[in-house]
Parts: sequence; structure tokens; C-alpha cells
Amino acid sequence: MLHRYILAACLLFGGLQHGLADSNQDSNQDQNTNQDQTTGPIAILGARIVPISGAEISDGVLVVEQGKIVAVGDRSQISIPGDAELIELSPDHVIMPGIVDTHSHIGEIAGADRSSPIQPDVRVVDSLNVRSSGFKRALAGGITTVNVMPGSGHLISGQTIYLKLREANTINGLLLMDDDGQPLGGLKMANGTNSMRSDPFPGTRAKSAALVRQAYIRAQEYRDRLANGNDEENGQPERDLGMEALVEVLDGERIVHFHSHRHDDLMTAIRLRDEFGFRMVLHHTSEAYRVADEIAAANVPVSLILVDSPGGKLEALNLLDANAPALEQAGAQVAFHSDDWITDSRYFLRMAAFGVRAGMTRQTALEAMTIEGARMLDLDHRVGSLEAGKDADFVILNGDPLSIYTRIEQTWVEGEKRFDLDNEDDRLVAEGGFGALVDDDDGGHGHGHFGDEQ
Repeated sequence: MLHRYILAACLLFGGLQHGLADSNQDSNQDQNTNQDQTTGPIAILGARIVPISGAEISDGVLVVEQGKIVAVGDRSQISIPGDAELIELSPDHVIMPGIVDTHSHIGEIAGADRSSPIQPDVRVVDSLNVRSSGFKRALAGGITTVNVMPGSGHLISGQTIYLKLREANTINGLLLMDDDGQPLGGLKMANGTNSMRSDPFPGTRAKSAALVRQAYIRAQEYRDRLANGNDEENGQPERDLGMEALVEVLDGERIVHFHSHRHDDLMTAIRLRDEFGFRMVLHHTSEAYRVADEIAAANVPVSLILVDSPGGKLEALNLLDANAPALEQAGAQVAFHSDDWITDSRYFLRMAAFGVRAGMTRQTALEAMTIEGARMLDLDHRVGSLEAGKDADFVILNGDPLSIYTRIEQTWVEGEKRFDLDNEDDRLVAEGGFGALVDDDDGGHGHGHFGDEQ
């Protein structure tokens, strides 16, 4: 399917690159346990390149080395290193950035339990199974970066985790780290019916909002006491992991990822954001088209899901594909997400096609799978477009990304080929069949009433 030609007589180590190179400070912070790395450059030629950051390139060249993009452009304008391994593609092939999934539940995760509706101290990273076949499904769907979240059965169900789908023996090898060496992630919040039930959970929408306000007011007081640690009257507070997480939200260090469907719930989420000043991404937003102008005016990004069989719960009854063009036309920032298993990660490309069919522009739909999601995770300096200096995360397709006939042939993460349709095992994951998935691969989304997501 793909034909390789070796330009140089000698390739360093011979294989494809594994892991993340240490070419910048962000990369240094990530914990990659795979030490088998190739230092030589790789040049992929002949395909149509969709860089997202600029015009599409016919007969393009993509050069990667040590996990980073070195150059991207027209074949006639790019100088290819003399020792590069060449991968020649046909003009029908397309190279695009790796997909950024802003909302997923792969990894057989579990977050908060039944003890309370507000549990910001819970860290979903502590429940991830790095060997879950959900990660393989994501790679088969072209996903290279993912925000793994706990479910929406709570007002606050815990801390999300941002992952890069590298080869790794433990979860540490997938983590994306900040400059201080701490794992990157957000905070999962929700409103609507999922968290409404018997005590100690709220029974109404109004009580749900009241409990959230109370939690953030406590966090403000906790922060104030920490700042005034020498206050003889109040003293230093006992350490509270939940309050620490909410203080990070208040200080803008941790983004809120807010599950919300109905138009009134969307406005409640925006109202809470305004009251406490936290950064927020709205997720799902089934009725966003009813308040698209208000969302855009509030400058709140939207992580949107489009499905081929809407329904499953009353809150999502009015979900329309028209959400996508309505938000675009209002001027809102829009990304797509899988909410895997709601949309199987292998079929992520379909959402962009649904959006275009409903009236979204092609460029915005492509951005919604890549750079817009990266921006919502504060990762756009590393991923989401094909530009020199960014991580070498890309997907090779045998046709246009929005065509139903297109297959993902390869998925590369930081210069390492992580999925190959020519590989028998990878093809089994992509197409399904006996032995394709482990028995408990659906464990990351259900968790009974407490993980029900859509």
C-alpha cells in the first residue's frame, strides 16, 4: 500500500522512531518510557497535505525527526535531508494532523463514587488501564491526543487527564506534562439530569447550581486562608485536596470541562463561569443552536458531539447536526469529541462530515477535529496543525477526510508509527472481528448510573 525507498545507505538504528524526543522544554517534561529511538529523519512525499494552519498542499513533503516536524510544504520548496528515509505516497493520499479528542472515556476509567455529588479530589489517572484496547481503537480512528474524563453522574466528578497516545508500558508514558513536571488535565463538571437523584445528590436543577456555588465559595475562602497563613485568628487550614483542585480552577490553572445539554443548562453553566471567573469549555451542547449567539458572546468554547442516531435521553432529544453551522455562524469556537463509546473513536472523522453536510464550512470542520480541540486543552503550541517545531503527530489517509469511503492507513505519534492498516493486528482493531477488543473495553463509559455520559 505504501512504498518505501531508502535514500541513504545508512539509517541510524534502522527502525521507526519510538517515543518523544527531547527537543524542547515541554517534551522534556513528558514521561516517555520507550528508549528505542531512531535519530534519523523521515520524509513523506507525494501526498496532499492538509496542514490546517494554511492552504492544502498538492505533492507535499513532510519531514520529521526526533519526534518533531522539521519541515512541511511543496516538494519543489522543501530541502530533504540526505540521510532521510523516504516514504513515497500516491497523489490520492492525504496527510493531516493527528485528531485531538477533547472528551473521551477510553481506558476503562472510573471517577467519583456514590458518597457525594462533588468530588474534585478524584483523579481519573488513578483508574486508567494503559493496556485497554480503547487506546488501540483511538489510534485506528486517527486520534493522537485525548482528554480522558470521568463520567457525568456528579456535579463535579473529578480531574481529567490529557494523554498522548505513545507506546508505553505504564500510564506515565502517555502523560502530557506542564513546565513543572505535573500532569496536565482539567476538571469535569456537569449539570442537568445525570446528577439529579436522592440525597446527598440534588433533586432539582436549582439545587444543583446552589451546591456548586457553595463549593466554589468554600474554595475562595480556602484560598484566602492560605494567602493569610499568619492570621492568628484563623490560622492555616488543613490541607484539602478537593479545595486545592477548585483553587486551581479559580486561578485559571485548570480548565473546567462542563457537560451540559439543554439550552437553559448551558446558560446556567455560563452564569457560574461568570460568577467565579473560571475558564470553561462546554461539552455536548445538544441545544446550543438555541443559544448560539449567547454562547459566542460569552466567548465560551464548545466541544460538540454529532451522532448518526440522536436520542437515548430526554436532554439530547433535540440534538441536531445544525448545531455545528449555527455555532460557526455565531462566531463560537467549536471542536468535536467522541465521548467514546457514544461515538466509537474509530469513526471520529464522521462528525466533521456530518457538520459539513449540515452547513458547516470544510475548513472549520477540519479545524474542529484538530487545532480547535488543541486550543481548548492549551496544547495548540504542540499539536493540532502540521507546522515546523510541533510534535510529529499525523494521520495518513487514502482519500479525503470527509469522504465516507476514506480509510485511515497510518497514525503517527511523535514520529512513531502507532497504527498501520497493513498490520494484521491493527486491521483487526480497525475493522472488528473475533479477538479485536478485550471483554471489558466498554468499562470506561458505563459504570452504571454514575458514568452515564451522553
